[in-house]
Amino acid sequence: MNILILGSGGREHTFAWKIIQSPLCNNLFVAPGNSGTNQIATNLDIKVTDFEAIKKAVLSHDINMVVVGPEDPLVQGIHDFFLASESLKHIPVIGPQKAAAELEGSKQFAKEFMMRHNIPTAAYQSFNASNVDEGYDFLETLNPPYVLKADGLAAGKGVLILNDLDEAKAELKSMLVDAKFGNASSKVVIEEFLDGIELSCFVLTDGKNYKILPTAKDYKRIGEGDTGLNTGGMGAVSPVPFATPSFLNKIEERIVKPTISGLQKDNLPYKGFVFIGLIKVGDDPKVIEYNVRMGDPETEVVLPRLKNDLVEIFQAISNQTLNEIDIEIDERAATTIMMVSGGYPEAYEKGKEITGLNNIQDAIPFHAGAIIKDDKIVTSGGRVMAITSYGKTYDEAIKKSYQNIEKLHFDKMYYRKDIGFDL
Repeated sequence: MNILILGSGGREHTFAWKIIQSPLCNNLFVAPGNSGTNQIATNLDIKVTDFEAIKKAVLSHDINMVVVGPEDPLVQGIHDFFLASESLKHIPVIGPQKAAAELEGSKQFAKEFMMRHNIPTAAYQSFNASNVDEGYDFLETLNPPYVLKADGLAAGKGVLILNDLDEAKAELKSMLVDAKFGNASSKVVIEEFLDGIELSCFVLTDGKNYKILPTAKDYKRIGEGDTGLNTGGMGAVSPVPFATPSFLNKIEERIVKPTISGLQKDNLPYKGFVFIGLIKVGDDPKVIEYNVRMGDPETEVVLPRLKNDLVEIFQAISNQTLNEIDIEIDERAATTIMMVSGGYPEAYEKGKEITGLNNIQDAIPFHAGAIIKDDKIVTSGGRVMAITSYGKTYDEAIKKSYQNIEKLHFDKMYYRKDIGFDL
């Protein structure tokens, strides 16, 4: 098979790393890809939302399957685009159709879905510019901290958690009236703050059947001790030590099953990954959010623990035979630490040469915001590279990742030195 992956981050490099291990994969293409995918696949200089250019590439390279990494093309309806085209409709797309992708595309849609199917989540209300005063009133009924979520896609940065009521009101105005996150914050969901520890659950579904992948925990804040601004993720560990068998059973019974059956009841066509962002409140799981694709950097710890042939799984998803596959998981823990550009998640410089990659031992560097320029690997984004390691325990794995990061360098390189500290 010839396979095309859409995306350019660490998640897509991890997909590529896993897919090329499959004897079912003949040629692998990544659009647009990065310096890591360039070493193991053919990069195509195409934007993930340029559907016509993707169509042209699929036909000219005789692509047999498309794996969608990021959320944007899914929310914009790439799966529907393929189904509507006579020349593309036979090609499996791994990722939900547009109607189902609204689970990530709209926070309000996701909240209404959870309420409809009795899936435990935080109480909430949503507001727009015309009723911002009602939003102020609602904030006054809540206890701090206050949680404000841009309804649409804001590249993982549209969630604010604030302790001060006046600041929360000011930020609500900034989002709704001043378009702080552009169209993404034309509607804002305000919800009660849930106090607990977060984790991510990943589910594969073919639209009828489902399989649960290993849990992971990522670290969103830029600063050590979980301080500072939210990022796309600074590191991750899998499995999550506090996710006991009885807790995992609660997740499956109370959240996964009603989610998958809810998709069917609501006629939301779904073939792909369901990322469920959870919080453990006491001994009970509640849903913070849905994503309609794999998380990043969680992919860099979840896929390395998957023993199965990933292409075989994707074929089962497209044929709706996922029930026939037994998921096999590596018993070892996996951890990843993200190296980022100085200044990220605010302004940062690009084009810094990355050195030391040849010195990495007993770890896997997954390239994210990195490209090849003049035969050198240079930074091209905020999150530059994820260093993944295995260990008998997550402590052992984390130690290996940190030992290898010390061999790497680029100007103003930053990483958190406390990933896994809270476990």
